[in-house]
Amino acid sequence: MKKRYFLQVGAAAIGTVALSRYLSSGSQAQSLPNSSFEIAKFEIVKTEDEWRSLLTPEQFNVLRQQGTESPYSSSLSEQYAEGRYDCAGCNLPLFTSETKFHSGTGWPSFYAPIANGVGTSEDTSLLMTRTEVHCRRCGGHLGHVFDDGPQPTGKRYCINGVALKFVAA
Repeated sequence: MKKRYFLQVGAAAIGTVALSRYLSSGSQAQSLPNSSFEIAKFEIVKTEDEWRSLLTPEQFNVLRQQGTESPYSSSLSEQYAEGRYDCAGCNLPLFTSETKFHSGTGWPSFYAPIANGVGTSEDTSLLMTRTEVHCRRCGGHLGHVFDDGPQPTGKRYCINGVALKFVAA
């Protein structure tokens, strides 16, 4: 009995250490706002206080802290008027209404971004590897891209509505 207990405790300890190392590595995107790498990578750089003064608390949480809004909470999810979707942080055009589609996920979805609008990075948070999508100009977190979208790209850019501003055509 003691040997079994020792093995169980040892396995739990090793699992805990491995899991904590995995979780602490997080995503590359999550480390950007607190590193000097942001300054070299993005055209628009602001302090945390400057971002907080420009964005709503919800926008700051998503764009600067890699948060996620609740599904079905954004009116942009059901917006299908002609127009453009810009970054809420820096107004860079990111997506057009022509590439928007109804994914049923509760977040605005697009099958392609505007050329030179977004960047991507590897996100290993939540015990999985995903591709994070961010504004290429200010680095604001937008959402993630998946390989289950419609043709012609087969991609689904699942974007937080609070990270976008809709500009009607």
